[in-house]
Amino acid sequence: MSEKKFQSVYLLVLLMAAIVVMTAGCGSKYRVKTMEVTAYCGCGQCCGWERGSWKCLKLDVWNKYISYGPRAGRPYTGLTASGTKPREPQPGLFSGDSLTHPWMILVRIVFFPWLLLPEDGTIAADTRYYPFGTRMFVPGYGYGVVEDRGSAIKGPRRLDIFYRSHTEALQWGRKKVNVTIYPK
Repeated sequence: MSEKKFQSVYLLVLLMAAIVVMTAGCGSKYRVKTMEVTAYCGCGQCCGWERGSWKCLKLDVWNKYISYGPRAGRPYTGLTASGTKPREPQPGLFSGDSLTHPWMILVRIVFFPWLLLPEDGTIAADTRYYPFGTRMFVPGYGYGVVEDRGSAIKGPRRLDIFYRSHTEALQWGRKKVNVTIYPK
C-alpha cells in the first residue's frame, strides 16, 4: 500500500513539474525601448493621395489616387500594408478613462454597447524589426498593433501612430517616449 501511495505522489509531482515547465514561457515578456514616435492621419498630405486621375485636369474628383512613389496614379484604398482599415485606440468600458470619467460609464453602456471592449490602434513600424501583429503600448496614445509600414519609418527605434484627424496628428508631433513592446 505504501508503494502505491508513493507512486501516486510521484506521478502527482511529475504532473506538477510538467505543468510548471510547460507554462514557464507563457508569461508576457515585454521590452521597453525609447523610440521616436510621429503621428499620421488618413488625409492626402499624410498618406500621399490626391483627388482626380489626370495631372492637368482633375475631372475624376470623387476618387482618390496615389500622387507619388512607385504606385503613383493607382487608386488609393485607404487600407494599411497588412490590409486592415487604420483606427485609433478605444479604451473600452473598464479602463483608466472610466476611472477619470465615471459619469461616462452609463452613456457607454446605453448608447455605445459595441465600445465596451477595448480596441487597439494602428501603428506603422519597420516590419524587419516588428512583424505585423506586434502589440505595443505608447504612453499618451494607448495600445496599438503593428499593421502598417510607413515610407519614412526605418529602423528599430521609429514608429508612426494613426489618428483620425490631421489636427490631432499635428498636436502629437514628434516625441521620444518609452514604448512597451509585447512579443507576438
